Amino acid sequence: MLSTSLSSFTLSLDDALHLLQRFLTSSNQIKQIHSVLLTTNALLASSRKTKFVYNTLIRSYLTTRHHKTSLHLFNHMLANQVKPINLTFPALIKASSSSFSLPYGLSLHSQALKRGVLTDPFLPTSFVQFYGEVGDLRSSRKVFDEMLDPCVVACNSMLDACGRNGEMGSAFELFRRMPVVPDVVSWTTVINGFGKNGSHSKAVTLFREMVVVVTPNEATLVSVLSSCANLDRGGVHLGKQIHCYVIRKEIVLTATLGTALLDMYGKGGDLETALIIFDQVYDKKVCAWNAMISALASNGRPQKALEMFEMMKVRNVDPNGITLLAVLTACARSKLVELGVKLFSSICGEYKITPTSEHYGCLVDLIGRAGLLVDAVNFVKSLPFEADASVLGALLGACKIHEDAELGNKVGKQLIGLQPEHCGQYVALSTLKALGNNWAEAEEMRKVMIEGGIRKIPAYSVLS
Repeated sequence: MLSTSLSSFTLSLDDALHLLQRFLTSSNQIKQIHSVLLTTNALLASSRKTKFVYNTLIRSYLTTRHHKTSLHLFNHMLANQVKPINLTFPALIKASSSSFSLPYGLSLHSQALKRGVLTDPFLPTSFVQFYGEVGDLRSSRKVFDEMLDPCVVACNSMLDACGRNGEMGSAFELFRRMPVVPDVVSWTTVINGFGKNGSHSKAVTLFREMVVVVTPNEATLVSVLSSCANLDRGGVHLGKQIHCYVIRKEIVLTATLGTALLDMYGKGGDLETALIIFDQVYDKKVCAWNAMISALASNGRPQKALEMFEMMKVRNVDPNGITLLAVLTACARSKLVELGVKLFSSICGEYKITPTSEHYGCLVDLIGRAGLLVDAVNFVKSLPFEADASVLGALLGACKIHEDAELGNKVGKQLIGLQPEHCGQYVALSTLKALGNNWAEAEEMRKVMIEGGIRKIPAYSVLS
């Protein structure tokens, strides 16, 4: 530990570099060193060492997740007329991306252009990634297209940028026309992009093509398993083949890979295999527990899901927001209203979880499934925000279960106003109208769906 009286000493640049490298991950020590450097005006010296001290300070703040401080430090560096070196930029670009600061990123790009450092192939790649992460795909593509000889890392960054911004057509076209041989990251990035954008069948098709030429890594397997879990047909069959591959290659079931398998088997309804995999997962993290609890809750074993939640706490694994959703689902399926409300309050309070509209929607589902529709309506009215699709969708689902056509029609119309292109409310409303013998209106609702081109939206894993 540094002495608390360090500020009374003069710190040379050599000493500062040594201490920064030693305490790279200690936020408090870095702040002390920075304070001494400022107090003694050591950072005003015009020397190459000063550049390296600034660079190390910036990286130190980034390592300790003080992204904005690292960006302010760069401005301080320029104000003191200390020229940044090439190594300064990558860390700062990452800081801009982590804090989603487009203005800082633009400023860095301007400085890089001004100082002619973009000849370093790593820097344009960093900007391609940055613009993709902050949602400016046009700028990302512009930087990429200006690269004379993009390497595979640059291509992969561009593929990721397209996927992040929903442009999978552009991503796939680039993938097919890459100026270098695609590596495992290239294939995985496109497969993951298809999955994240709902094109699960395309993700699976590309994976089948990939295994002929490239050996998949863990990230690849996790991505394609997620798509398998969301396919209506054939997904579980391919998922089982991938599981066999994992066993044959003796791949360790990490928390991430194990969770992907659990999610896939859980959505396929194979709880027996899911439980075996759960026992085999090395270093069970909260994501694995969430997947198992969700699988049990969604497949007719809510009591077992609640037991698993208690076991999770005994193992000192802190629940998160997804755990809360799974637990509320288990309580809803068991019609344990009082327990669900109690767990909601205790989990949010003890583990400092801020409930989202999705959590409130689960509470509405919990109350409504138990047949307490009046209480569910009153709960919705008492919410501190305007009820959104998550909340109203849960209430509409409860109306459908208990065949309350009058309330369901009101809720359904509100939902259509919020999400006119989502098929769920149209189907539920049509069913409710049919239950009320309003066959003409039920048929009209389905006609509106067909004419509007409204189709089923692919499901997404809450665990991804």
